[in-house]
Order: sequence, then C-alpha cells, then structure tokens
Amino acid sequence: HVQLVESGGGSVQAGGSLSLSCAASPYRNCMAWFRQTPEKEREGVAAIDSFLDADYADFAKGRFTISRDNGKNMIVLQMNNLKPEDTGMYVCAVRGAGRCSAQRQRSDWEAWGQGTQVTVS
Repeated sequence: HVQLVESGGGSVQAGGSLSLSCAASPYRNCMAWFRQTPEKEREGVAAIDSFLDADYADFAKGRFTISRDNGKNMIVLQMNNLKPEDTGMYVCAVRGAGRCSAQRQRSDWEAWGQGTQVTVS
C-alpha cells in the first residue's frame, strides 16, 4: 500500500510562484502531478522517473519544473509565472515500471494523493 504525503500549494497572484512537494512510501519508479478543476477532467502536469527523466504537459513547459530526490522518494513541482487558468486541485500520483509520462491515462496510475489546492488570482 503506497502512501503519498503532499505539501505546498496556496494562493498567489498571477505571475507569482508556488512549490508543491510529494513524498511516496514505499519507493515507486514514476511520480507525477496532475490537476483537476470543476470544468475539466484530471490532466497530467508533469512526471519524473528515478532516472530523473521528466515529461511535461504542453501548458507546463517553460513555466513548471519537476525535480526528484530519490533518497527521500520525493518530488517537487516548482511553478513559476502562474496564470489564473492554473487554478485547481493538484494531486500527486505514482506508478511502477513502464513509461513515465504525464500523458498516461488515469487508470495507469497505482495510487493518488489527496490533493492540494492552488489558486491563482
């Protein structure tokens, strides 16, 4: 049974920055952040594997950076130049072997966190 502990999030003005963290126990090869709003389906934001290969959704490229500390089984999503449309519930997810991509469908992920709210005004 995988446990995910998320932290970060909050409220910020447009153009600002926020950082989200997610720690997994036990280890999983692939860790990712998704986001969801009442208007949209849950969508992948960024994913990273234990080799530190990262994958980003198009809207995240150039603004968001995902990093990983393998010793702590933790990932950090640094979000810069935030826009109001980035508002949503951000949820951490993990999976084991296989392609590590934020584009993988929801059913491909083994476990989900409870989420942390990001509000950009």
